[in-house]
Amino acid sequence: MSRAQDLSAGSRDEVHGYDCYGDVDRVPELLARVEQEDDAAAWDELGHRLVLEGDLVFPASFAALPRLVRLAPGSARARGLAGAIVRCGAGGHGCDDLLAASAGAIAEFSGLLDRHLRKRPDDYLASFRDLLAAEGHYHWSAVLGDFSDDFYQVTCPHCAVEVTIAIGDHGRYAAIRDWNLGDVDRRDLRPASPEGLSGTGRWMHETVVRDGQRVLADGITHLFGRAECPRCASVFHIADEYEAANRPLV
Repeated sequence: MSRAQDLSAGSRDEVHGYDCYGDVDRVPELLARVEQEDDAAAWDELGHRLVLEGDLVFPASFAALPRLVRLAPGSARARGLAGAIVRCGAGGHGCDDLLAASAGAIAEFSGLLDRHLRKRPDDYLASFRDLLAAEGHYHWSAVLGDFSDDFYQVTCPHCAVEVTIAIGDHGRYAAIRDWNLGDVDRRDLRPASPEGLSGTGRWMHETVVRDGQRVLADGITHLFGRAECPRCASVFHIADEYEAANRPLV
């Protein structure tokens, strides 16, 4: 099948998917426009139609993914919009069958993002979060920051108190957050050694180290390290408790 036939077939499929306004034909028209030229107005409208309030996607969103991924190597707008759609994959969109059918496009997008990150781009963190979502780590994609002022709420597995985990310029600690006093009874975090990381944490750390992202690498060792509960003094793995409470069911 030629590229023209492929795009035509994609357009026929997409008319069966509605966008956030309930329209079934506008998104294919807009995609055809941006495939011809970098039309800023068309990109803006695509963004509004495919991702509502940065949080909700529609059948047309997943139907558009293959064409967006094809454009992504040469278009930051396509890459960003594809990333926004993939990040919403764990949400309550009611399109699980369409998400599953997009597996090939998402895998292609993952490889594209990995190559993009190796160039150490200005949008490194945003692209890394998109890669996390493309690899199914939606919970980390949603919350990972630049570790300048990051906070994670976890529950102590031993005494069930809510513990604030801070990883930023003002410290790396576990604390009890008080409405009036702020973070009290702070306990320093115990970062994991790079050699001691495994699974997702190891992959995340190796990726950012490869790309020279030292601040992210240090933050990840703390995020996947251990914390001492300020209430009962028990020690637990931060990422394990966060993942158990926040991993989406997809």
